[in-house]
Amino acid sequence: MKKNSYISFVFITLFSLSIQAQSKKWTLEECVKYAIQNNISIKQSELDSKTALIEKKGAIGNFLPSLNANASHSWNIGLNQDITTGLLQNQTTQFTSAGANVGVDIYKGLQNQNTLRRANLSIVAAKYQLLKMQEDIALNVANAFLQILFNKENLKVQKEQLEINEKQYVRSEELVKAGSIPRGDLLDIKATVALNNQNVIAADNALLISKLSLAQLLQLKEFEDFDVVDDTDIRDKNNIMVQTPAAIYDKALENRTELKIARTNLEIAQKDLEIAKGAFQPTLQGFYSFNSRVSYADVPFFDSMRNLIGTKNSAPFFEQFNSNKGQSFGAQLSIPIFNGFSVRNNVERSKVSLERSKIAVEQQDLDLQRNVFTAFTDAKGALNAYESSVVALEARQGAYDYAKEKYDVGLMNSFDFNQSQTLLTNAQSEIIRTKYDYIFKIKILEFYFGIPIIKY
Repeated sequence: MKKNSYISFVFITLFSLSIQAQSKKWTLEECVKYAIQNNISIKQSELDSKTALIEKKGAIGNFLPSLNANASHSWNIGLNQDITTGLLQNQTTQFTSAGANVGVDIYKGLQNQNTLRRANLSIVAAKYQLLKMQEDIALNVANAFLQILFNKENLKVQKEQLEINEKQYVRSEELVKAGSIPRGDLLDIKATVALNNQNVIAADNALLISKLSLAQLLQLKEFEDFDVVDDTDIRDKNNIMVQTPAAIYDKALENRTELKIARTNLEIAQKDLEIAKGAFQPTLQGFYSFNSRVSYADVPFFDSMRNLIGTKNSAPFFEQFNSNKGQSFGAQLSIPIFNGFSVRNNVERSKVSLERSKIAVEQQDLDLQRNVFTAFTDAKGALNAYESSVVALEARQGAYDYAKEKYDVGLMNSFDFNQSQTLLTNAQSEIIRTKYDYIFKIKILEFYFGIPIIKY
């Protein structure tokens, strides 16, 4: 009995956890955070940041000395000059050489310094690109999240309308039996119920598709039971609408990531021009070289181990290596005179890129100003549309209630009653549409003002 009780307890616990997992509803904050952590585009931007860090390591490496070692061993078989007598004779001669070279840039037209500065700017630009990608994903998630909420409320309206019409159909059957209304009105109500069923199916499909879209945006592999919390708060919590478009624009100039990206790219283009101009200047490099060699004569082809102790015609290996060693050091000055206009062309290309970056900053500024003023106008218009839809719904609800009273006592035919009901349904759908349109436009306006959807 104890064993069976334990198994039952485990089964019930696992079943409860499964139900809880399936019934989990995601908040907007959870959706945004999950998308930022798992979205493929964001992962690609993170790789770009890592690439920028690697480029900085390469720029730092330009300041360090270069060290290279070399070694070679060769066999000469046949008629060779004897290294002792100087006479030509058939023999096998082996040569071994080894050396090391060190070089360091003393002056290179400040190219190394400017390359390092450019690498630092590239890291900043990569961070801005990653932030921009996160902001875009957050905005897309918010839009998809609000679309689900809209489809939920729309489905609710359609179901309520279907329920009302089904009750009205039952009521009409009773009125037809009592002779209060003609049978044709009953058929009209029946057709309306069928149409309402189609609307419910269409609204349900739209809700499913919107859930699927958000789940795919979050990179969720299992999305059959995916759902979000019902949050329909329409209040302007941050009082963004009390701001003027000019104030929002001034704030956006300080905070908007796309403008920071354009300005950073302009600085990078300036550094590229300085690097290209640096090729016009002389370069000075210090160097140090060490080398030594060993040779053997009258040695069998594959018997090189005897070289360690020497032969009758050659000294021991290490003795020769020590005797033949040599060193050299100095400085090399290189002055560019003519190089097929390659340096000049690189400078001209950099100048063109710099002008293009300047234009991009100006264009981004103009786009930002236009987008801010447009977003403010859209948000204000969306608020007016929502307030108007609220008034229209109240009027349509009153008209529907009055029409229903007339229909119930036989003073209105079914066609006119259905028209009143259709207008009410349209008013209910319109208030839902305008509400979520206003919420999303407020989110966009807050974005320009530097207020993120969530803090991440």
